[in-house]
Amino acid sequence: MKVLKSTALHVTLASLLLVGAIQVSISGDNYKAKKDIIDTAVEAGQFKTLATALTEAGLIETLKGKGPFTVFAPTDGAFAKIPKETLNNLLKNKEQLTKVLLYHVVPGKVTAEQVVKVDGAKTAEGTSVKIAVKDGTVMVDNAKVVKTDIMASNGVIHVIDAVIMPPVGQTMKKSKQ
Repeated sequence: MKVLKSTALHVTLASLLLVGAIQVSISGDNYKAKKDIIDTAVEAGQFKTLATALTEAGLIETLKGKGPFTVFAPTDGAFAKIPKETLNNLLKNKEQLTKVLLYHVVPGKVTAEQVVKVDGAKTAEGTSVKIAVKDGTVMVDNAKVVKTDIMASNGVIHVIDAVIMPPVGQTMKKSKQ
């Protein structure tokens, strides 16, 4: 009977230690996200327009790639601020849409802690976004960062409240080269 109680106690302790280890690995700094940027954004439910735009531009597979990427992701509410006709025209113009979407992507993984230490970052589109901290709020061009450090297996997402547009003059210069 003593052996049975001792074995039961060991099994219970081992189970508790295993559950504790699993919780630490999920909540600790070493947690590795299992989903890529696209799947993470889709699961969040607030990026339906972004997902549609990425599909139209043919960028889904790119952002499912190895990365790492930092994505300043506009919410559906951010896209709703764009006049409907303008948004529809953008969705129909694959070249312009691709430029706008790539302007939201920075190669590499840049966490919130790192973002606040820089004044800009070169985007996948080829020009740079301006980054500033104003009254404790991080701004990327004219967009406010409303949520940071949503980790994905191939990068990080920072949620913004507006769609940012690449500078027209710089984009045109880049296109001519």
